[in-house]
Amino acid sequence: MYEIDLKGKCALVTGGYKGIGYTASIALAKAKANIVIAARNYELCLQKAKELRSIFGINCLAVKMDVSDLESVKNAVSKVKDEFGKIDILINAAGISGVQKPVIELSESEFDEVFNIDFKGTFFVSQQVAKIMVAQNSGKIINIASILGKLATPYMSGYCTSKAAVIHFSKVLALELIKYNIQVNVVCPGYFLTDINKSFFNTQKGKEYIKERIPVKRVGELSELESTFIYLASAPSFLTGAEIIIDGAQTII
Repeated sequence: MYEIDLKGKCALVTGGYKGIGYTASIALAKAKANIVIAARNYELCLQKAKELRSIFGINCLAVKMDVSDLESVKNAVSKVKDEFGKIDILINAAGISGVQKPVIELSESEFDEVFNIDFKGTFFVSQQVAKIMVAQNSGKIINIASILGKLATPYMSGYCTSKAAVIHFSKVLALELIKYNIQVNVVCPGYFLTDINKSFFNTQKGKEYIKERIPVKRVGELSELESTFIYLASAPSFLTGAEIIIDGAQTII
């Protein structure tokens, strides 16, 4: 099914056991990359790593990582380096949506929670992995943002702001790492069907949202992201600093 062969490559995926992160893990496993699933829930990481090993016959490692804690990030990245001797691909998929509240009601702790995971986590995991990639003079970094990093959405100030920061950070990092043959790109998904949102999109309000706001008249299936991850994980050096928007044309209306 996939012509691109990533055999022998090491791919670290944060938040890699569920949602978009697990979709990325599956995609690169299909292309025969060795996968490292990193998240705070180590038991679930172990479970999904076992599944990928069984299905695809790849080397798959689970590591405990809290992306909002720099020491945790450093320790996890060090374990990956010790195991594989390199990191060829990084996908920063760990993230949360946070609470939905008006700006004037949002507490400092509520703001910090989403910003520390969605932006600070992406920043520091990229920083620590980039050190390894610079030394090996190669690498691909793929950050996951959102169309809400481009569209202002009421009551989601923390999430929208953090994802906008991810988009701009990705471009800055792309410029800094060009000379080391490292490509940095950012994926901005629209609405994809997940366990978290499927109940909403089955309601009348959810169906009306799809009809009125998404030109293709449906939400995306997570499997529709797979080919994008595989392409960016093997893309030529000329593709860097790009925003890849996959949203059923929602942001162009």
